[in-house]
Amino acid sequence: MKKLLFILIAFLAFANGDAQILDPAKWTTKIEKKSETNYILIFDAVIEKDWHLYSQFTADGGSLPLEIIFKNQKGNFNLVGKAKESKTTTAFNDVFEVNETYFEKKAQIQQEISITNRKITKIEVNLNYQICKEACINIEKSFTFTIPAALKTTEIATVATDLTTIDSSKVDTAVVNLDENKEQNVTSEKVPVLDSKSDKQRGLWSIFFIAFLSGFAALLTPCVFPMIPMTVSFFTKQSKTKAKGIRNAIIYGIAIIFIYVVLGFLVTWIFGADALNALSTNVWFNIIFFILLVTFAASFLGAFEIMLPNSWANKVDNQADRGGIIGILFMALALAIVSFSCTGPIVGTLLVEAASKGGIAPIVGMFGFSLALALPFMLFAMFPGWLNSLPKSGGWLNTVKVVLGFLELALAFKFLSNADLVLQLHFLEREVFLAIWIAIFGTLAFYLFGKITLPHDSPMSHISVGRLSFGLVVLAFTIYLIPGIWGAPLKLISGFPPPMTYSESPYGVGNSKGGSNASAQILPEGAHLGPHDLIAFEDYEKGLAYAKSVNKPILLDFTGYACVNCRKMEDYVWSDPAVLKILQDEVVLISLYVDDKRELPKNEQYVSKETGKEIVSVGNKWSDFQITRYKANAQPYYIVLDTEENMLSEKPESYNSDINAYRGWLRAGIDKFKKAE
Repeated sequence: MKKLLFILIAFLAFANGDAQILDPAKWTTKIEKKSETNYILIFDAVIEKDWHLYSQFTADGGSLPLEIIFKNQKGNFNLVGKAKESKTTTAFNDVFEVNETYFEKKAQIQQEISITNRKITKIEVNLNYQICKEACINIEKSFTFTIPAALKTTEIATVATDLTTIDSSKVDTAVVNLDENKEQNVTSEKVPVLDSKSDKQRGLWSIFFIAFLSGFAALLTPCVFPMIPMTVSFFTKQSKTKAKGIRNAIIYGIAIIFIYVVLGFLVTWIFGADALNALSTNVWFNIIFFILLVTFAASFLGAFEIMLPNSWANKVDNQADRGGIIGILFMALALAIVSFSCTGPIVGTLLVEAASKGGIAPIVGMFGFSLALALPFMLFAMFPGWLNSLPKSGGWLNTVKVVLGFLELALAFKFLSNADLVLQLHFLEREVFLAIWIAIFGTLAFYLFGKITLPHDSPMSHISVGRLSFGLVVLAFTIYLIPGIWGAPLKLISGFPPPMTYSESPYGVGNSKGGSNASAQILPEGAHLGPHDLIAFEDYEKGLAYAKSVNKPILLDFTGYACVNCRKMEDYVWSDPAVLKILQDEVVLISLYVDDKRELPKNEQYVSKETGKEIVSVGNKWSDFQITRYKANAQPYYIVLDTEENMLSEKPESYNSDINAYRGWLRAGIDKFKKAE
């Protein structure tokens, strides 16, 4: 009866043109039997034009990723791998400064499960996702899959679809899907799980070029560079003819490529193409990657050497003496083993980076790396005279190794930052991250200038012009980073440090970016400095009490931490001097974050009378408040209220980049408040 009443209320609101509770994604579900114990759960969505539904693999620090929660999994079934997705699009978000991955027009999610309890008849699943256009909606949908008693393989079962619980956020025109417990028979048709080809190709090309450059960097290390003339001389002297020497060198180069590509293939095969991507977004694996890269960096800096057992090299060397193609193959393997102390950290880093792309990225990465490593051996064998132009081995090789160590150390903190962002621990906020990078690159600059020496460095009476030049570049980069601590955007490294909002001083140290004198004021109880140093409340009751005490109208702001258009409104509309003056002097700002994950005290948790949803977090509370009181789930969503909580604005406002229109809307509500006094 309660659900029926809610449907009726929503229908009447929509019929009156006031409906704001939206979900621009219409879902249907299917279940497919794969074997006696394994089933595939399929979620299909049709997404309204211009809306973006964010992928489970979208980057941390941006919009909220899709989350699949299996409510009755324990003791009943296991998940087989990570859920697969259909075609996605990836684009850079200049507000959050990350690459975001999302669905357009349609989406499909496939999750394979393996039944462990034969008595189970239903699978209960929640989809939590964010969908955005001019604003964003955070939605929670519940689905129940019925496992039929006698379903033939490849047949599709009927399922209940769209048991909808709407959580929070956005707006334009959309129709609310109120079909509950709708069952439908669908014909079996497998829909291929596709990836965005253009984005995937760009990702693979970037991996290839990074790996290719890394291969050249590996060439300039003490373990590899001296082996070029030695190996080429071996082929030219041992071969009866020049043509045979060139042929053997080419086979040697191909063998090097083969060995590393096989390594990439094994990594993909062992972990699974999709699993690699899933691992890269996991908190614990980000922490493991951090530890690995710090270990690699310490090795390059001279703390110790990562080496494979000597017995391996000896056995391979013995096989290399056999001659012929087999012997050459073992010579290439010997190079990989002997040079592992230098190439291992680079290869490990590449595999970690490739893991974030998933698919065949590890294979592509190893191909790019090994191609750069093999080319010099082949080219110098074809043109032996070029060997005379090679610089002599010396201390500069160790310098290259140390520089790589510093770079790996800097990269390591990106993975630690990912884990911190996901957990929202605020241990590695933007200022701390930048301070660490400044320390790393500043120390590297001192090293290049010869002010710091490390264990394997040769005595140095002077520095070369090349080393001095590179040192100046690193020093300039270090100086460039410093203003970032005070709030500079640092666009050159956009996407590496945490976003501006994830910092100790989101609006600059000393609130230098705000432009108001709020920092010099004593803040009211329960208030904090919001965007542009505005005095803002995150608790409705405290904000209301303060508005009554100062006799000012309220600007009620339903917002979200992961709401990109909320940030755009704050950055581009609220920053207008006329609008900012109104917000500073004439209203009390109450900003309620509907995606605040902080758990409510147990005695404050409840079940919503409006939606039937369990309200367990602060964000749930404000989302339910918005839906219950204003029949809306849009962010940004603005309302001007008087101190008796009556709406002063003719209608609520949402995302509106027209500064004059927004200022006029604010002015109208405030003037109405003043006239009523």
